[in-house]
Amino acid sequence: MERTLILIKPDGVCKGLIGEIIKRLEGEQFKIVGLKMIGLDERKAKEFYQPHQGKPFFPGLIDFMLTAPCVVMVAEGKDVIRRARELIGERIPQKAEVGSIRRNFGSDGRRNIVHGSDSLSSAKREIECFFTSNEVFSYEKEDWLNSEPG
Repeated sequence: MERTLILIKPDGVCKGLIGEIIKRLEGEQFKIVGLKMIGLDERKAKEFYQPHQGKPFFPGLIDFMLTAPCVVMVAEGKDVIRRARELIGERIPQKAEVGSIRRNFGSDGRRNIVHGSDSLSSAKREIECFFTSNEVFSYEKEDWLNSEPG
């Protein structure tokens, strides 16, 4: 199974969307195999957004990411990177598909609620940025609706 990093940005946390985002991910049958709330410091924010270093928006992005806590999680599932990015929507909320997380809740290209890895290599780097191997779990999902009470 494929894994991806999902990061709920400060605006998503402050708007009270943690549960909504997790609900949408689990609604796609993704397993949440790692989850924690963190307060980014400047060093960690720069490490995470390193691929964008040197771009004009980089300093403002770093400043924004330090404004409030974030929630980081590892989601697992079939084709999870592509499917999670479809669920999240385009970077600019007004260009995102109707019903996507960013279209429903985002403000602009920076305050767009959530980040999702864009490739297998990015997912690996980003997961390792926030999680140790003993913080990501494997488990079997039980179908509670169809199981006998016991």
